[in-house]
Amino acid sequence: MTKAKTLIILLVTAVVGVGLFFIVKGMGGGSMNNMPGMEMGDSSDSQPAAVQNVPVEVLTGNTISLTAKTGKLQIDAKTTKEVWTYNGSVPGPQIRVKQGAMLNITLKNELPEPTTIHWHGLPIPNNMDGIPGVTMNAVQPGESFTYQFKVDVPGSYWYHSHQNGVEQVDKGLYGSFIVEPADEQAKPARDYTVVLDEWMEQDGMSMGGGNNMAGMDMGGNSGMSGMDMKGMSEAEMMPLMYTIYTANGRSGSAIEPLKVKQGEKVRIRLINAGYISHQLHLQGHAFKIVATDGQPINNPPGVNGQLLNIAPGERYDIEFEANNPGNWLLEEHSKNPGAKGITIPIVYEGFKGKPAKADNSELPVLDITQYGEAAQAQFTLDQKYDVEYTMDLNTETKDGEMAFTINGKTFPDTDPIKVKTGDKVKVKLVNKSPEDIHPMHLHGVFFQVLSKNGVPVSGSPLIKDTLNVLPGEEYEIAFLADNPGNWLFHCHDLGHAAAGMMTLVKYEGFKPDFTVDPNANNRPE
Repeated sequence: MTKAKTLIILLVTAVVGVGLFFIVKGMGGGSMNNMPGMEMGDSSDSQPAAVQNVPVEVLTGNTISLTAKTGKLQIDAKTTKEVWTYNGSVPGPQIRVKQGAMLNITLKNELPEPTTIHWHGLPIPNNMDGIPGVTMNAVQPGESFTYQFKVDVPGSYWYHSHQNGVEQVDKGLYGSFIVEPADEQAKPARDYTVVLDEWMEQDGMSMGGGNNMAGMDMGGNSGMSGMDMKGMSEAEMMPLMYTIYTANGRSGSAIEPLKVKQGEKVRIRLINAGYISHQLHLQGHAFKIVATDGQPINNPPGVNGQLLNIAPGERYDIEFEANNPGNWLLEEHSKNPGAKGITIPIVYEGFKGKPAKADNSELPVLDITQYGEAAQAQFTLDQKYDVEYTMDLNTETKDGEMAFTINGKTFPDTDPIKVKTGDKVKVKLVNKSPEDIHPMHLHGVFFQVLSKNGVPVSGSPLIKDTLNVLPGEEYEIAFLADNPGNWLFHCHDLGHAAAGMMTLVKYEGFKPDFTVDPNANNRPE
């Protein structure tokens, strides 16, 4: 049994009564292009006497090198985690290039197991997508692989491992990837990137108790010793287990403030690299959502008194005018135990007032399908489509183990979406899981969101690569099959993907340019 499936079984099948022992590393990370150093240490000692300062790089140019290796990350004054890194930091370096750049990015693997890099959201050739066993063989320890592709679409993206991603991404193997427009006229005065994540408080947890999970020992630091988790869903358990929330690899008072100056326009690029959705509130300012998943929103209005929900894998770019001097917070507003860890100070230069305080008022969540101004779009609900596919997403028990299914099947047995180059494709996403949330991510192309729960999108044309589908929700999306290959379509709660919620978009006549190596230990989830 894989570690990934062990984690899923542990989280979700307490009702089945399976006694398990597992070890899970505490993870986390983030990225900011104007951020301070992150403290890392020698990986040979789990309790280092000193933690060195390792700054997060910003890599530009056409030739880039990323080395995957072990390290340590200090997320606050008392918490240091063993992590897996790119170039010694979590997150890895921010890659920041201009639209139209042709890139050569070499991954060197110094980890004890195979790995890859997936370029999340970037429409690139299929053989560069970084999916072991689907588009390439995993890069073995001590070996290297060079990714070569052109970046044609500006926006906020990120990169991460797609080999055993449920564990490797959780250990810190990710970073931000910004493609600047070639013809950008007026840049914001400040441009920050904030990556959100969650960690466990303990590096290992012993889940004893035989068939009676009610008496499991969660350990003293977790605050869950003796808690009865029998019958809890995975959606209920995850926030109770991942209780340290981080922004850019730091939590709470350790988070570096975002500095602004009165009169400036400020952009914040938000990326969710974790397992849990985060509801964010910006104090003291109205903001505009100028892009989602890197793609622009048409004529975005100001948002004030509403929460922005960002699901795993999603990105939102927000902008605001620094027109209210003071000390403010960009803060998490959910009721999850770790929520207070995401309190990002917004500090005006020269302001000497009192520190910002959390705002605990109840606020509604913004509906992105009704945001912005309608405009002509590529697809409509009533046009003719070449391929239509319904994707029922569910949580089931198969052979005594919890599974996350597409149309009742788990990967690799799920039915692919078969297309020909040039096909117009419509997919209906239906979340039939009683409580689990499924942020569905399509590789290789963007899609347009057409409707939510039978109601057409009434705001800006909504172009995304990751769509959060809550229990009971139904969406219709459409895309043009114009990038030949075998492309994953999966839940970006990577535990759900590891337990089956993946399928492929397969182009007729496409032949991969590699041969699957049975000894590569390819694990595409």
